[in-house]
Amino acid sequence: MLAALPHDVVAQLALLANDGAVPVVSVVMPVFNEMENLDAILDRIVSVLEPHGAFEVLVVDDGSTDGSLAHAIGRHDRDHRIKVVALSRNFGHQSALLAGLHHARGRAVVLMDADGQDPPELLPAMIERWQGGSDVVYGVRRNRQESQWKRTSYWLFYRFLYKVADLEIPPDAGDFCLMDRKVVDALRSLNESSAYLRGLRSWVGFTQSGLEYDRPAREAGEAKYTLRKLVRLALNGVMAFSAAPLRLASVLGVITSLLGFLYVGFAVAARLLAGEVPKGWTSLIAIILIVGGSQLFVIGVLGEYVARVYGETKRRPHYVVGSRHL
Repeated sequence: MLAALPHDVVAQLALLANDGAVPVVSVVMPVFNEMENLDAILDRIVSVLEPHGAFEVLVVDDGSTDGSLAHAIGRHDRDHRIKVVALSRNFGHQSALLAGLHHARGRAVVLMDADGQDPPELLPAMIERWQGGSDVVYGVRRNRQESQWKRTSYWLFYRFLYKVADLEIPPDAGDFCLMDRKVVDALRSLNESSAYLRGLRSWVGFTQSGLEYDRPAREAGEAKYTLRKLVRLALNGVMAFSAAPLRLASVLGVITSLLGFLYVGFAVAARLLAGEVPKGWTSLIAIILIVGGSQLFVIGVLGEYVARVYGETKRRPHYVVGSRHL
């Protein structure tokens, strides 16, 4: 019977069955093949949060194949403040975060990665800001200890998104944040197929403040966000919160048409004044390629938006839970 219910309802029924006290803070941490980092990051989170009252750490295993799930369950057996939600397969980082949001019980919820690049030592400062009135406290990356191409790509993307988005999305702010329960409930009420949480976090509003920090290098292992996944995430961010690509396609079409009319005018003027039409197979082919390429570009942009509309109409859940250890 539970399988027939929506995934967020099933999550809430599972949480109601847990008789523990409502945590002050829930930490949601997606895990995909992070066996080398898991113990260290969990120890740091527990030591940092213990002085702040009841808490829970939700490890959301996103289809790991390196033993991360079994290790997380072992930690849960020794410390029930560490809870595990295992997805049935790898659904992706954003879906794993949403799974954690649906299961988190805390009055405030923290989203952070398991690779050590989101320092748990910042949590007390985030909690202080939250208790001081901020509904959302998001981390702003001041410096990044990563390769030059990644630093440059992130810098360019965040500023491009800031310029073209239909709302203000803070640059250099990733998923690392603390959110009040009312913000979490607002996010959970949304059901976009291609979720871009750092954008949705800005969209729901409330009082938000940024906390600058230096983002360290990954503790161990390899980055799970490949270039392909980063490009897909960037496209989701731009197309979910901006119609600029559609406007750009329209502008490109107008410019191409104007260039075509200018060339026709030049040819007519040359015929009337000089008595001959400009000849040249190269120029003809160049014009055909420019026009054809522009048309394909416009069709591609439209296709990206249509694909997202198609995805929304299917209404598939963001994730499927394989097991829960709460």
